[in-house]
Formats: sequence, C-alpha cells, structure tokens
Amino acid sequence: MILKGVAQVVFQPNPWVGLVFLVALFAGGWRFGVFGLLGAVTATLTAHLLGVSWSERVAPGLEGFSGTLIGVGLALYFDVSWMTVLLVVFGAVAGSVLTSALDVLLKPYGLSGLTAPFCVITTVMVVGGSSFSRVWARQVSTAAPSATAPGTGMSWDHLWRGTFSGIGQVFLQDQWYVGLIFLAGLVVAGWRVGLVALVSSVAGLLTGWVLGAQAADLGAGLYGYNSVLTGVALFGTFVVVTPVSAGYALIGVVGAAGLTAGVSNLFAVAGGHTLTWPFVLVTWTFLAAVPMFSRIART
Repeated sequence: MILKGVAQVVFQPNPWVGLVFLVALFAGGWRFGVFGLLGAVTATLTAHLLGVSWSERVAPGLEGFSGTLIGVGLALYFDVSWMTVLLVVFGAVAGSVLTSALDVLLKPYGLSGLTAPFCVITTVMVVGGSSFSRVWARQVSTAAPSATAPGTGMSWDHLWRGTFSGIGQVFLQDQWYVGLIFLAGLVVAGWRVGLVALVSSVAGLLTGWVLGAQAADLGAGLYGYNSVLTGVALFGTFVVVTPVSAGYALIGVVGAAGLTAGVSNLFAVAGGHTLTWPFVLVTWTFLAAVPMFSRIART
C-alpha cells in the first residue's frame, strides 16, 4: 500500500514500481528516501484514521503520493533536522485533508486533485518559512543552475542529461542517473508508460530550447518533469489512447514546458519554486475540455 502510494506520483498503482522509485530516491540521497517514506506513511495513515474509503482510495495508494512529494520537497528545501521531521508530518497530514477536500470539490467535473495538495502545502511552507527562525535556519539554497552558469547554447551533454533529469525532477531529483532509475521503474509498469515519459521529457526540453531557455536549466531537467507528468496523464491514464489523443497530449506536454517559465517567474520573489504547478494547471484544463471533443474520450 505504501509502495503504491510512492508509485502513484506517476499514476502507477504498482508496488514494484514504487519499490524502484524508492530505490531511486535513496540513490539521490538517503534523506529523500527517508522523508519521502515518512510523508507517504503519514498521509496514508491519516486518511485511514479519518475514514477515507479503503478500497477506493487508501489501498490503491491514492492517499500517499502527495505525502511522498511533500516529504521529498521539504527535505530538499529545509535539509535534515527535527524541525523538518515535524514539518513533513504536519504537511502530510494537511496534504491528506486537502486531498479529500479537492476530491469532493472536483468530483462533479470528473477531475482529481493530482499533485495540487503537494504544490499548495509545499509552497505555503517554503514561502512562509522565512517568518519562523527555527524553520528558516535549515533553509537550503535551491537556485536554478543558470544562476551560476548562464547561457542558452545547448550541447549534447545538456540534451542527454536533461532528458533523464527531466524524469528525475518529477521527484525533485536533478541527477541523470536517478532519472534513469525512475525511467526503469516506469518501464516495469509498462513499455508504453516508459516511452511516453521519455518522449515527453525530450519534448519539454526541446520546447524550452526553441524558446531560448537557459541551457543549464535544460540540462538539469527543469523543463522536462512537468511535461513528463502531463504526457503520462493525458495519454493512457485519464484519456483513451488514440492517434488524436496522442496529438492532444503532445500539445499539453509543450504547454506544460512553456508554462514552467511563467510559474517560475511568478514565484521568483519566493525563490522560484515551480514544483508541479504547470502540470496541474495544464492537465486540469485539458481534461476539463475533453467532453467538448468528439474525437477524444476519457478513460
């Protein structure tokens, strides 16, 4: 159940996929694995204790993935301390409540909360953290790579590293080899899922390059991960697979990459923490529009 929660970050209710994802998190750093697990367990346990449906929500891992991302995100932004432990526990509990609230609010429209609870809770904590000295004392600088290595000239190294890092950045991991392990986990779920993730990461990276994004940011996968989530969501997860839906998903993938810069600039005053906001906004929009299109169908 917990492993399914980790896997559900990329919509896979498969414990083996979750196990590979967990290995990837520990490969990125022990604190990401530990705090990711803490967030998943806390969120899942909270939902169970509050009486969320076991068969429909808890058992498939749908109550654990936002908690996983909250744990990883706060470990990244606040490093390791007892204060971070408290923040992850509180954040995962709040994320569980917000998950249920969004499920109720969005159900009439046939939408799910996606990773919005993670985005809201993490954004609030990171933005508000500066007001609390004991919290901010552990704050870690997470400036984009282009802050120290500006320039738009993309090399082959940027391309191949950015492709794999774009998958790893789904879990806020910028090392290419961690992204490769995540890709292996997606292939465990099915070759099509792995292929969609890989193509989406490349498409997001190329979109950023065509628009003139900073090469160092492209190489770190910052323009790929929202595209990865959007591609997997719109091609097979929530939308029936057809040639038309493939084009529809590709438009969403490109849109998510383009929106990444806008969200980063919007949050620049708070450190530019884009998180998965572009994925959430684009996917909500594209799924809400499906009933208007006779050649596209929801799953």
